[in-house]
Amino acid sequence: MSQENEFQTDVLVIGTGPMGATTALALATYGVRVHVINRYNWTANTPRAHITNQRAVEVLRDLGVEDEARRDATPWEWMGDTLFTTSLAGPEIARLRTWGTGDARIGDYLQASPCALMDLPQDKMEPLLVKNASARGAVFSFNTEYLGHVQDSTGVTVALRDLLTGREYEVRARYLVGADGARSKVMDDAGLKVEGQLARAATAYVLFRADLTRYVEHRPSILYWVITSDAAFGEIGMGLLRAVEPWNQWIAGWGFDMSKGDPDFSPDEIKRKVRMLVGDPELEFEVDSTSVWYVNQAHAPVYSKGRVFCGGDAVHRHPPSSGLGSNTCMQDAFNLAWKLSFVLKGYAGPALLDTYTTERAPVGAQIVARANQSRLDYAPLKACFRDETAADPVAAGLKQLADPGEEGVSRRAALAAALDLKNYEFNAQGVELNQRYVSDCVVPDEDAKPEVWKRDQQLHVQPTTRPGAKLPHAWLVGHNGRRTSTLDLVGKGKFTVVTGIAGGAWVKAAQQLGLPFLNTLVIGTHGAQDSYATWHAVREVEESGAILVRPDGVVAWRQHSGAADEEHAKNLLADALSAVLATEVLAVEPA
Repeated sequence: MSQENEFQTDVLVIGTGPMGATTALALATYGVRVHVINRYNWTANTPRAHITNQRAVEVLRDLGVEDEARRDATPWEWMGDTLFTTSLAGPEIARLRTWGTGDARIGDYLQASPCALMDLPQDKMEPLLVKNASARGAVFSFNTEYLGHVQDSTGVTVALRDLLTGREYEVRARYLVGADGARSKVMDDAGLKVEGQLARAATAYVLFRADLTRYVEHRPSILYWVITSDAAFGEIGMGLLRAVEPWNQWIAGWGFDMSKGDPDFSPDEIKRKVRMLVGDPELEFEVDSTSVWYVNQAHAPVYSKGRVFCGGDAVHRHPPSSGLGSNTCMQDAFNLAWKLSFVLKGYAGPALLDTYTTERAPVGAQIVARANQSRLDYAPLKACFRDETAADPVAAGLKQLADPGEEGVSRRAALAAALDLKNYEFNAQGVELNQRYVSDCVVPDEDAKPEVWKRDQQLHVQPTTRPGAKLPHAWLVGHNGRRTSTLDLVGKGKFTVVTGIAGGAWVKAAQQLGLPFLNTLVIGTHGAQDSYATWHAVREVEESGAILVRPDGVVAWRQHSGAADEEHAKNLLADALSAVLATEVLAVEPA
């Protein structure tokens, strides 16, 4: 049997969640054979994750599905008038402009990315990813259970079961990707571990349908927090109404005491709870489903073993606070997919794949900590609404909050400070876009010094072309006279050498190298004119210098000044690519 016939696929992916489906879409886009397994009949059947931040939308944009995603999403401008209230119909207490929609932050969000946030529930995101991956050649097997795997020096043999027929069979793949969620069997079978605490708190959810337009259309948001004695348990200590499909499908959520068993989901209790949160004792609604989710605080220090790679919820497990979950899953996929593609095509050495853990595990640890801290940061806010010495702490606390005397003044000042703290959950653009990779897939500046953060690193983006950072967004003018982002002119599965009009030596050097995975972008020429001079302001290198951008939009290497000549430029580029790709690039066959 030939080696090619030995493998039914190059990459076998277990799971069609945000990580698995994005991996499949990216690999299929890059022309890699990929087969995806899902034990269920279809993709996610509940909304689950929903906030889609700017970096995740940039991934969708690079893969050519951003516009389609927006057609099904709640738009950015409807996401952020977040309300704290006694019920939807009752007196409101405070509002917070979130997800960058407020006057104080909207400019930051517009400057940092060509992509606005959107709210796309998981049961809409997953089918979109799967459909497009399938159209590009990915193979999907639903109703198929992963049983186990054995790997060797050349590939992975994976045991599967067809759940409709009971037939067990094997698939031979070069690589296996475990995107099978927080109870990952692939993780367990590979011997990969997570560190931290699982199920440290719990929340009850009811997905229901009711037209609540009259309560929220004038103050649109995705999240409405309800302060009431009837939903005061837990770290957050508030009830939640989440708009799934404005303004007709909703999730009602509240914390419950795990030590007392499962929450009461009886029809009468659901009716009472939802009506209480909405503030309408006559509200008629239809229940779609109920569920329970648990607050985890755990992450994996290592994401791979041999030819097996895990990602998404399998390796970082945390609550939905800060809206980082599916976004991080998709970015895991975007990081891994191009590296698998390059190794499979012979463009890179196998050591490139080691940088997946090196780059993504610190991000996973960071977002697990941030999501859990965001829950803890509700404590000062909750204290503004409570008086623990009273028989009804919430009722007493709300009364004191409205008091015209000294107690009321003190509580209202505390409320303002507590709301400001929540910016670290709801307006933390830096958390979402300031990742800095340190790995063998990044060549640091020879004289690199520690980065100095000019503003709060969690709240604000700091654009830079430092190796390891995401290439800054800057609006250029394209061939048709319309604006195009620097991000639109790189990526698409290839490396890009970015230079200016004075950097002609880099263009000729790239041509001499003749690498099929290397493009050039000359900013200032027709189709990439820096008419606004925004690239000039953020490039941090001379016009004759060069910036090497990876397929995932991350800066791999840069040269601040021009090369002495074409030969010098070629040698510098070849050395940088060889270091980044863990192989001698001159050995790659030219196109």
